[in-house]
Amino acid sequence: MTRRYVLRRLLQVLPTATVILLVGFLLIHLAPGDPVLALAGQSGDAEYYAFMREKFGLDEPLTTQLAIYAGNALRGDLGTSYVQGRPVFDIIAERLPATMLLTGTALVLSTAVGIVVGIVAATSAGRWPDVTVSTTALALYAAPVFLLGQLAILLLALRAGWFPVQGMRDARDPGTGASQLLDVGHHLVLPVLVLASQEVAAVARLCRVGLVDELARDHVRTARAKGVPERVVVTKHALRRALLPVVTVLGGRVGHLVSGAVIVEVVFGWPGIGRLLVTAMQTRDAPIVLGIFLLVAVTVVLANLVTDLLYAWLDPRVRYS
Repeated sequence: MTRRYVLRRLLQVLPTATVILLVGFLLIHLAPGDPVLALAGQSGDAEYYAFMREKFGLDEPLTTQLAIYAGNALRGDLGTSYVQGRPVFDIIAERLPATMLLTGTALVLSTAVGIVVGIVAATSAGRWPDVTVSTTALALYAAPVFLLGQLAILLLALRAGWFPVQGMRDARDPGTGASQLLDVGHHLVLPVLVLASQEVAAVARLCRVGLVDELARDHVRTARAKGVPERVVVTKHALRRALLPVVTVLGGRVGHLVSGAVIVEVVFGWPGIGRLLVTAMQTRDAPIVLGIFLLVAVTVVLANLVTDLLYAWLDPRVRYS
């Protein structure tokens, strides 16, 4: 891996983001429905509708709207919300920390737990721990996120009373300092467990397959023949290369987590950009929808860049020109 390769990949982010902006803008603005009617209702007159379209620039040709939006986006201006009348950037910035906390925690948890579970399954291949892990992982991966969320609320929140049902903080006693952090953490547990469940299953299956393959290779058999402890054989000689498939799908996992976060945030009332996206789609608030679309898409692009760099670090045999 060279600096030239890193620089070239960074330069690819801008044209990729440009294509994403173009596709997203056209998809949102060509979708059925009129945002003016959604905002102003069906009882307005033609003059009022014309005023609203002129106010938001919707009376211009689509190409002109696209050019104006693209120019503003390059300056960091994502437009103004039709409904809230505030800058989209500010609205998203208010919700983004909650989503980053949710998805970031789920990513770290699912990666760590998935690798550990994958190691357990691979080192006991064909025996009951492997069968148990594989069956459970398949069930979790197949279960819809909204179903897992509802089950978690019914069993762990309503029946057991261990966790809150909705929100990010206790509105009755928000607290400050350490008590506030504990309160947020308490509210975070269930959404994170639900969001990370499918990712744990995916990581565990990938790690198991890669590790089983690596443990059967000649260099591992040689290390065992030399009397190297099994723990060292697994962690030092096999695991690093077995993690390559896990790293390869990192960018895709970020996209899955963000899309899953939309459902999880709605189910658990988590105040992130997922709930904001659902509300904006219901009210046809196109600037917010497009702003979130761009944010998520660029995040996935950057995650894929990080994936490539991590892949080269994990496997020194990989060389880029």
